[in-house]
Amino acid sequence: MIRLCRVPLFAAVAVAMAVVACTDKKPDSPSSPIVETPEEPAATDGFKLIGAAGDSVYLGANVTTAPSGERPQMLVLFDYNFWFSKHEVTCGEYKSVMDGRGFVPECENDSLPVTDVTFFDAVLFANEKSKMLDLDTAYRYTAVTKDNQGHCTFLEGYAFEPQSAGMRLPTEAEWMFVSRWHWDTQHSWSAENSEDKPHEVCTALQGDAICDMAGNVMEWVNDWYANLRDTTLMNFAGAPDGGHQGKRIVKGGSFRTPASGMLRYSRGDVYTVTSSTHAEYVGFRLAMGAIPSAVWMNDKGYAGNSRFVVVSNSAKLRGKTGSFNVKLAFRNDLTGNLAYIDYSSGIPNVEEIVDTFDVYHPDISPDGKLVAFCTGLEGVDGKSRIYVRSLDAIWSYVAKLNVDGAAIPRWRVLDSGDTVIVFVTSAANNKDDASFRTQTTWQVPFSKGAFGMPQKLFEGAYHGGVSDDNRLAVTGASKLRARIVDSSGAARDEVWYEGEQACNASLARDGSKRTLFLDFGGKTGREFVGQDYGTHERLLIADSTGKLIESIGAPAGFSFDHTEWAHDATRRPGEKYVVTSIANPEGRHGWVVLVDVSDSSMIELVEGEDMWHPALWTQEAGSAIQTDLDFDSAGVYCSIGAGEPPYMLRYKLELLWTYKDTANVVILGSSRPLMGLVPALFSEDFFVINMANVPNMVYVSKYLFENYVLPHVKNLKYLIVSLDIDLWFHSERSEYNFFYNEYKKYPGYIYDANHNFWQDSVPEGLAEVVQSSFGSDFYAGYFRDEMGYVRFNPKPWEDLPVVEYDSTWMDFASDSYYEAFAHLEEIIELAESNGIYVIGIVFPQNPNFQKTGSFGRYGPRRSEAPELLQGIADLSKEHPNFIFMDENKMGNHDFLGEVCNDKDHLAYTGAVKMTARIDSLLHTLK
Repeated sequence: MIRLCRVPLFAAVAVAMAVVACTDKKPDSPSSPIVETPEEPAATDGFKLIGAAGDSVYLGANVTTAPSGERPQMLVLFDYNFWFSKHEVTCGEYKSVMDGRGFVPECENDSLPVTDVTFFDAVLFANEKSKMLDLDTAYRYTAVTKDNQGHCTFLEGYAFEPQSAGMRLPTEAEWMFVSRWHWDTQHSWSAENSEDKPHEVCTALQGDAICDMAGNVMEWVNDWYANLRDTTLMNFAGAPDGGHQGKRIVKGGSFRTPASGMLRYSRGDVYTVTSSTHAEYVGFRLAMGAIPSAVWMNDKGYAGNSRFVVVSNSAKLRGKTGSFNVKLAFRNDLTGNLAYIDYSSGIPNVEEIVDTFDVYHPDISPDGKLVAFCTGLEGVDGKSRIYVRSLDAIWSYVAKLNVDGAAIPRWRVLDSGDTVIVFVTSAANNKDDASFRTQTTWQVPFSKGAFGMPQKLFEGAYHGGVSDDNRLAVTGASKLRARIVDSSGAARDEVWYEGEQACNASLARDGSKRTLFLDFGGKTGREFVGQDYGTHERLLIADSTGKLIESIGAPAGFSFDHTEWAHDATRRPGEKYVVTSIANPEGRHGWVVLVDVSDSSMIELVEGEDMWHPALWTQEAGSAIQTDLDFDSAGVYCSIGAGEPPYMLRYKLELLWTYKDTANVVILGSSRPLMGLVPALFSEDFFVINMANVPNMVYVSKYLFENYVLPHVKNLKYLIVSLDIDLWFHSERSEYNFFYNEYKKYPGYIYDANHNFWQDSVPEGLAEVVQSSFGSDFYAGYFRDEMGYVRFNPKPWEDLPVVEYDSTWMDFASDSYYEAFAHLEEIIELAESNGIYVIGIVFPQNPNFQKTGSFGRYGPRRSEAPELLQGIADLSKEHPNFIFMDENKMGNHDFLGEVCNDKDHLAYTGAVKMTARIDSLLHTLK
């Protein structure tokens, strides 16, 4: 049997996308969907065949208290059956398949569910299991990235193949469908009965039993996370990608979840879950079988059978181009919309900008922030307009050039430093000399978001580019034409390439005056190459005189189209990268690749259904920084696929290195001060940076304070720390402690430690190196402008909040509590010896926890909390620099109305109130 593995672009293989079917079947079938099969094949041992065809299920819930990502309900229809595992994959099963192939967990018992696995670990297991059973593999990828523990943290070129019949993770819809009959919180392993540990899976199952869908361990499902919509979809397979955060879905409760907190419709964990997340309470089970005509729906609610697969990442592109900062824009020819990828984002994904006009020939601005495009197509006579818009996911800005006709924009920076856009009045076929000369080439200034006054450059529509010295302009839309200015200033028009048919002309922007173009297999090209070839099967390059100097062949059976020189923002000489669509024999532009002209190598950037007119922009990170620091280590606080904690801390440390000489107030702690204190709203006497991070425990705050904040924030007078006692059940050796194991994966922390955290002298350029190091525009957008604060819209507290952990944890985790208490006292003592005030804040939680037996979201018992809080308050008796602020007051606080984001976090309105309160206190301490 043929196995689906990574299909190279250059093999003549295309993935077919089927059409959507639909049904009116209602979602409330009264009987179990399990289909009995008298003779199951060996591959299905431990599985049950689920008869979902013709049935349906709801995702999410129409419950006002549900998180926004879990409402409204969305109906999913099925026209297929699938196999579903009776129980979670056990440690024994996992080790028997993965021993020597990846992460191997340490388990007390092989019958326990395997946990502490990433999504990618589960994917690798599913593929290996398929191979062992001689089934098609359901996942493909080009390379594997592992951390120092063997966890798979990233699969380059990852794509799920829904048409495969092999082993895979179940979709959320499949999981929800099965759980309608097998959801049992009453008899689940939950916080009430589990003794805070997983239990053996029920392998000796009778009849239709499928166990532990509620409880024992949470389970990975196959889907990327995206918001739900009030709609109906057939064969829903999730989102096409994970967005800027790379979010994934996990289902079911765990041994740490109270039974009352296990909700079928829940789609996540306490914090953001990504493909590289791993936790001791998260495992997985398998499904098997093809999903015909799979439908994907992105976060903006657009559904369809096609999707884009981002194949390269910033690390791979940096290895080729020397830059982390790479952006690709192109036309989605199925929709006519502009789409783009920011490869500097932590999890690069395709953003499609929906407009009412067609987008052709996009070009990214020199600073990488804008994109210009036109509504007309090269070689087609017709009215065209030019627009400029911001290159972001919120479609925040658009400007129109108000001239009668404008086509094929190209950004250009003049010697004066002014930025202009060169355009032509028509991109029509240039075969006829007289008609060509009736068209003209113009440039228009663009500054501060607006077009200036257009200026005519010369006769003829030279839309292939104009050289920096204005002595060469080219075009190709039937004929390859050039406008050449000699040393005397006289201009002449020439037809190059013996007048044979050519198109897609692009003039290099590095001063070399090389012209890139495609032809139609003409005589001149064949003689230069030395062999016959077909239309667009060779990429041709001519020098400044039109003489051919280079040729690169397309992959066998494919052709180039829409070729362009990549735009290097540094404008270095020797530009050598070309971006181009690749078309199959049927004419589908299914790939965009980067071609290295120096060695003819190609890197696949993205796959999709039909992608036209790619434009690639790069800017070398740190290109203007003069420093002896090692760019491969200094400031590298995260990596591709790292997940939320390292991405967040990367930008928190950027704030520290940038403002260490200015700040006099630093905030440390959990997501509560992250969302609850706004640096910009403090009085001008206080320069505040919010370094709160997720997840957090007191040890993390102490590590940051001791090694980064205290030695470097020389003007520090006030340290604000959150007192999250309901989270103090976490041990120092848990995943909540970033500085236990996680930090070792990222060289920036090791580099700092090896240099004594730069306590002797901070090297010149460190802040700039961190600013230009690998990161994510998503997190940068949050933290740079808001000085570390994250803003959320407000809503009222819910009537009856769910307690999400066993509130009796002081009975078995008191050692962890007093570890945290001791670290808090160490922070206070360090601050005291340096004349620094410490303000410890208990942030307000939902006042309706008073209706429960719990202090807050994660416990402890309400009866225990007053004594614990008093113990913290008493620290001020020994340490006068410590100010204890209980803003929760056992739920009797004054943060009422629409002030919260959820049950234990303030939204912006609440944060404004909290910030004003702390600001007032700081004034009294002055």
